[in-house]
Order: sequence, then C-alpha cells, then structure tokens
Amino acid sequence: MKSSLCIALLALSFVAPLFAEDQEKKEAKEDHRISESASVLKEIIGVPEGIPKDLLNKAVCVVVYPSVKKAAFIVGGEFGSGVMSCKQGNKWGAPIFMQLTKGSAGFQIGAQSVDLVLVVMNERGVEKLLRNKVTLGADASIAAGPVGRSANAATDAQMSAEMLSYSRAKGLFAGIDLSGGALKPDESANTHAYGNASAKDIALGTTPVTIPPQARAFTNALSREVRSTTGVK
Repeated sequence: MKSSLCIALLALSFVAPLFAEDQEKKEAKEDHRISESASVLKEIIGVPEGIPKDLLNKAVCVVVYPSVKKAAFIVGGEFGSGVMSCKQGNKWGAPIFMQLTKGSAGFQIGAQSVDLVLVVMNERGVEKLLRNKVTLGADASIAAGPVGRSANAATDAQMSAEMLSYSRAKGLFAGIDLSGGALKPDESANTHAYGNASAKDIALGTTPVTIPPQARAFTNALSREVRSTTGVK
C-alpha cells in the first residue's frame, strides 16, 4: 500500500512540471496569436489601399489569421490560427480563437505566407461562423473584398456576401477568394482562455467573461481603427 502510494507520488512529481510547462507553452502561443493579429489590424486598416473604412464600420465581426502558411495547407489539417471579435453594443467583445482548415473545394492560398482578414457583414454570417464548422462558399457566402478608400466600388456580389475576405503577402494587399476553406472555433484555446463558456456566448456577449489582459491588444486595435456603431443581437 505504502509502496504504491510512493510510486504514485513520484509519478505525480514528474507529471506536474510537464503539465505546467505545457500550459505555459499554450499561453505563449495564444499570446503570440493575439499580438500578431493585433499587429496585422494596425498595419492594414486605414491605409489607402486597404479595407475601406466605411465598410468596416458596417461590419459585425472581424477575423484575423496572421502568417498563414501555404506549406501547412499542402500537408493538410489545421493551417491557420486566428482571432475574432464581434461588436457588442458600442464596443468590441472578447476575442475568441478561430481555426482555418482546408476544405473540399481545393482552396489554395497562392503564396508562401499571407495574412488573412475576414470581415463578417451581417448576423447570418456570424451565426454560421460560430457553428462547429462552416465551409466558406458552401455553408456561408463569401467574396473577395473591395479595396481602397471607399466601399462604393463594391459589386453587388460583394455587398450581398455574408463575409468578405482579404489577404496581404509581401506587402501587397488584395481581396482573396477563400471558397472551400473551413472555419471553426478553436475550442481548446477558448476553453483555456475563458473556461467552459461556448465560443458563441463569448463572441455575442451572452455569457459575461473577463477578457484576459493580453487579449485586449486585439480589441484595442479594433476600437482605435473601427467605429463601433451597431451591436450583434
């Protein structure tokens, strides 16, 4: 009995440090994801060739995937880790973690490493995006977003889409067709950051949560660059 207890305690003494180290690595990874996403926002919002500001002011959510690598897509599986925040009244809500995975339509990025931005234009798009998994172009309408100072040049297809998508590679910014890509909340990262609240409840503010200090970099970047005028109901 005593020997078994000693063995168990000895095993625990090895496992506990490993668990703590794993938690630290997760936190560092999530912090880096938020920091990179906030940097992308600061660099592409408001520039003359970027996302039209008046279009962003009408958006209900913004998703950023920093440094998505084509090589990871070719191998298969998860290849993009991003952050999304939605408007809640007159402010931007707690950012949740999202994943971008390859879809069945043969989605290709066309560059070795790009920053991707999705602008969700209406509540239908939000509802679909917060499901377990949504395939762009099949489950939710998406179009390459217009660029420039004004959204007036947008086509009917762009303005009727539930989501608009953009990419930046090697300093060049443009709309991109993400049809075939699949999006879903990163449940593991969200649980680690917020506990057991669902991604939908966090994003829409149904369940109040405390925004981790490091996550405020993303919402602060949005608050500075985008006027919050409407809420997601």
